[in-house]
Amino acid sequence: MLIKNKTAKGALCIILSAFFFALMGLFVQLSGDLPSFQKSFFRNAVAAVVAGVILIKEGGGFKWKEGSLLYLVLRAVFGTVGVLCNFYALDHMILSDALMLNKLSPFFAVILSYFVLREKIGMFQLSMVLLAFFGSLFIIKPTPELLNPASIMGLLGGLGAGAAYTMVRKLTGIGERKTYIVFFFSAFSCLCLLPWLIFNYTSMTFIQTLYLILAGVCAALGQFSITAAYSYAPAREISVYDYTQIIFSTLMSLIVFGTVPDLLSVTGYVIICSATVAMFFKNRKISNNS
Repeated sequence: MLIKNKTAKGALCIILSAFFFALMGLFVQLSGDLPSFQKSFFRNAVAAVVAGVILIKEGGGFKWKEGSLLYLVLRAVFGTVGVLCNFYALDHMILSDALMLNKLSPFFAVILSYFVLREKIGMFQLSMVLLAFFGSLFIIKPTPELLNPASIMGLLGGLGAGAAYTMVRKLTGIGERKTYIVFFFSAFSCLCLLPWLIFNYTSMTFIQTLYLILAGVCAALGQFSITAAYSYAPAREISVYDYTQIIFSTLMSLIVFGTVPDLLSVTGYVIICSATVAMFFKNRKISNNS
């Protein structure tokens, strides 16, 4: 990668992850009415295979680095809970409300990084994360259904994702391989979901299988990207860029389903883009002064 600044690398990687996760969400939607655990299994099975093949080619084996097992397990547990809760929310709430709750993950990542990693939070970084979340409300337009019991699952999904990203930051800080982090999480998740898949499998058409495989590929690319992102820079500097996923998702809905954004959505885009641009220039100024 030609970019030398670590914060810029982290920002680029998290934007890439936002794109791939938005594409994953599109394929999950296109796969139709299937159980959440079945979609989750396919999502992580493909990622596990891809990461496993890369590990074999790299020749580093499947052994974790000394001192990283606890954080690998925590990353896997939080990540699995996050995925399952998010998919449950998607199946039991309207898409906009579920997406809003999931987009609490950058906020949780910033807060947890302060308590777990002792990474200081500047008022500017925190304000930009809050501003981006505020902008997302214009796009998502939460409804009274947000008070439904399913919203608890959606909230836990955002918390799980934020906690998982914090563990990724911790793991890369102690030198664990990025590919192994992705492999461990994906394989762990598949093992947890396997009993449900065996006893409650729902038959799928060829096109549904294809969509879920594509969702898995995009999830793998998203996992690699976001793992790299948090290895380059702390959450307070780059988590705001994760909100670009909302813009990517809206554009994909426009292209695939013909959904035209309204004025409120456009307002949200402007707010999110303003927050990300402001963060970019702030980080560049800090980099130039250091």
